[in-house]
Amino acid sequence: MKNELFLPQLCFGGIPAQHATFESSSVVILPVPYDATVEWHSGTREGPRSIINASQYLELYDIEMDREFYSTGIHTLPEVEPTMNSPEQMIDRVHHIATNLLESNKFIVMLGGEHSLTVGMVRAMAKRFQDISVLQLDAHADLRDEYLGTKYSHACVMRRVAELCPITQVGIRSLSLEEHEFLTQYGKEPFYADGLVLDAGFWDDLLSSLSSRVYISIDIDVLDPSIMSAVGTPEPGGLGWHQLLSILRTVASQKKVVGVDLVELCPNEGPSSCVYLAAKLVYKLIGYAAPDKSITACG
Repeated sequence: MKNELFLPQLCFGGIPAQHATFESSSVVILPVPYDATVEWHSGTREGPRSIINASQYLELYDIEMDREFYSTGIHTLPEVEPTMNSPEQMIDRVHHIATNLLESNKFIVMLGGEHSLTVGMVRAMAKRFQDISVLQLDAHADLRDEYLGTKYSHACVMRRVAELCPITQVGIRSLSLEEHEFLTQYGKEPFYADGLVLDAGFWDDLLSSLSSRVYISIDIDVLDPSIMSAVGTPEPGGLGWHQLLSILRTVASQKKVVGVDLVELCPNEGPSSCVYLAAKLVYKLIGYAAPDKSITACG
């Protein structure tokens, strides 16, 4: 059949084609529609596609940064085919893909899917870069050693990540006794959402807790349900939009961000404004962390 009978694959932001090829882009969007281990509201597998669809309506000029930054090149990869054999095999698949993309010197923005996928990304990052830590923005600690019969549940993701590199947690407002006991042994308290004030003391503590290179993982439920209800496990008392942007902007300005992910958007659980918020957040992240920056392995 003729090609004009088929809609082309959407690229993130609907940016001009010359800035969206793999060869011309420093940034790649990696959609991974997988949600096998969630136990309450499922549907995060719909998150990546919904974000890319909503991104078509973004204004590419950013008021805060006073520029369009898509010219760094943003290529949208096809969706990664999920494997339902086990979450560990899916993590391995993400690790393999991320490793290949890093070898091509691409800045990866992974769109999940569930949070367990982050383990695959961090494995690739930790092998590629020295002196790396992970900044987790999340409502939940995700530090269980095992959950519902697997060590690779979305509820265990940061326990597995902590085995690879140091972690810093911001926005936490729900955790189990097991996770509390682990944190006591780990010796690093989260920056809990309750009473979080972005003052000089907070910035000193946050930045000193991170290494020179940082991977950022955002579980979208870090935001308060009043502006982000489209999540599988909502928790009251979350961050506001400007709080979150302030954290991301400051970390990106003070550290070398080597990759990011945004996970756990569950589009059917909230209004379309939630999906648009997620798309705008991804674009802001690219502007903060990736414009005109080449990603190179440290020696």
